[in-house]
Amino acid sequence: QVTLVESGGGLVQAGGSLRLSCAASGRTFSNSIVSWFRQGPGKEREFVGFINASGGRTYYADSVKGRFTISRDNAKNTVYLQMDSVKPEDTALYYCAVPRQGKVLLFPYSRPSEYDYWGQGTQVTVSS
Repeated sequence: QVTLVESGGGLVQAGGSLRLSCAASGRTFSNSIVSWFRQGPGKEREFVGFINASGGRTYYADSVKGRFTISRDNAKNTVYLQMDSVKPEDTALYYCAVPRQGKVLLFPYSRPSEYDYWGQGTQVTVSS
């Protein structure tokens, strides 16, 4: 069992930056990929990107590529989402997610149904 808690959301002006955190407790997730998703008002949950277990590989949705960066500190059991050059369309509830240990995912690991553990989300609002 893994418990995930996101933090760091808030109100930011367009063009600004924000760093979200995803802290895990319970089973360590240092041997698991971790993904970020978001869900805007009236929209479906959208894949943002993932980081592999070692932190050596990341992958991003086209909508955030070049602006968002995912990193992790396995010693702290925490994954980060650095959001730069934010846009109003980035406004959403942001979630981190982890699959069940041993589950095989299909690259690019972008389907919400592939994940078993989710945080409660942290709200990001970008003003124009």
